[in-house]
Amino acid sequence: MALREKVGQLFMAGFSGTAASKDVASLVTDYKPSGVILFSRNLEALGQIVQLTNDLQKLSPGSPLLIAIDQEGGRVSRLPAEFTLFPPCAVLGACRSYDLAYAVAATTAAELRAVGINMNMAPVLDVNSNPANPVIGDRAFGSDPRTVCEMGQATVAGLQDNEVIACGKHFPGHGDTAADSHKELPVVEAPVERLREIELPPFRYAIAHGVATLMTAHVLYRAWDPRWPATLSPTILTTLLRGEMGFEGVVLTDDLEMRAIIDHYGVEEAAVRAFLAGADMLLICQDPARTATAVRAMERAVEDGTIPAGRLEISLERIARLKRRFLSAYKPISLADAKLVVGCRTHKALLDSIRQARERLLKAQA
Repeated sequence: MALREKVGQLFMAGFSGTAASKDVASLVTDYKPSGVILFSRNLEALGQIVQLTNDLQKLSPGSPLLIAIDQEGGRVSRLPAEFTLFPPCAVLGACRSYDLAYAVAATTAAELRAVGINMNMAPVLDVNSNPANPVIGDRAFGSDPRTVCEMGQATVAGLQDNEVIACGKHFPGHGDTAADSHKELPVVEAPVERLREIELPPFRYAIAHGVATLMTAHVLYRAWDPRWPATLSPTILTTLLRGEMGFEGVVLTDDLEMRAIIDHYGVEEAAVRAFLAGADMLLICQDPARTATAVRAMERAVEDGTIPAGRLEISLERIARLKRRFLSAYKPISLADAKLVVGCRTHKALLDSIRQARERLLKAQA
């Protein structure tokens, strides 16, 4: 494998448009990313999504692509209305039903697989511990770590039992922030004891129960590392996550174009620093040109010894192991088969049962 191809495997890239255009084809064929991530801007309708994922996989005949999405439920839902769109995680947390959370994740997985999407950037394992948090809120299962542990694990199992990769986020916990990392760098001042008691348990629980991937938080935790946000911190990603917590799966960064990072570091520096800190896969969601720039920066860092060859091989093996576990050789997705799954009667009945459970809870609390 050439160096460009090795380095490209460390990236997951986003793009604009609803088709595998020439620009998208160039991104995949020239820079060899391990995967792509889809947003609402890429997804219009069932048939178009099937066509898109089929065309994307055809661009990478040597290695199936990870095709990811943020389909948490509630306000973080990327799929169009034809799909079964579930309420936010806070609703499931209030129901406190493992079976219900599992069923939601399994149903989401079935609909994602039906259209060729094999990875979901969920569950949110953040504890909603700060009422002033502008970005987490009802995306979390609740404010109690035990609830987040149980519902998070149910979601991991529901996705991964149905061949969709789960990604727990945002390590080591975005719940106690008072700022949105999309817009600025949040700072958490809590002492280590509180972080260990409130923020870490859902991640420990998910790791113990086999979550395949975790996503980092673009958050500065002064008690752990007063210099670097978690995404760029060897103390947090290597000493804490890999060493103390024993996580052996794939670590992804959150989008390196978010302002918490890009306002302070160029994408080239951020990519190299995140990788050296302990990340395996670098997420660049918006601009393919930035992905290309970051790939070239990583190549130079390997060539000049900034990134040791052995460190590169460790991450490549983690990513390859993930693909071997969840991705089989590409077979074209059938639109006819997808129509039988997406938004089917059984799935809509599950959605109705959640609505009814929510209404019962609201009445009980009145």
